[in-house]
Amino acid sequence: MNLKDIPKEELETMGYDEIAYLILEKNGKKMKIIDLFQKVCKALDLPDETVEERIGDFFELLSTNKKFVLLENGYWDLATNHSLDIVIEDEEENLDNEEIEEEEIEDTDEEEDIYYDNDIDSDDDDDDDLKDLVIVDEDEISAE
Repeated sequence: MNLKDIPKEELETMGYDEIAYLILEKNGKKMKIIDLFQKVCKALDLPDETVEERIGDFFELLSTNKKFVLLENGYWDLATNHSLDIVIEDEEENLDNEEIEEEEIEDTDEEEDIYYDNDIDSDDDDDDDLKDLVIVDEDEISAE
């Protein structure tokens, strides 16, 4: 849709982002934010001071809208004109690394525990622990 075909009353009800979308769609190429916002203000017949006063708000509006994408050197364009580069190789490498890490963990579990003393008899043999135990009567202690 061409901006010239839209009545001024309807343009005034549209948001800056909607008008910017139409401008980028019509141009078919990326634009600097200042140039884009100047065209939005011109379409709405806003004074030149508006550009300086509201450029920060316009930047925030574009930044939070998923329809727009910020490119190199401060250029903005429609997200539909750009595809994401998905690198599947990285994901496969990560999976391989995770498998290796799991194997390393399993190997360490099988190794001998360096903090466990194999020479000490188990605690199940309670009789041996109590053989040197002497029971002292309170009367014997107070008599001494």
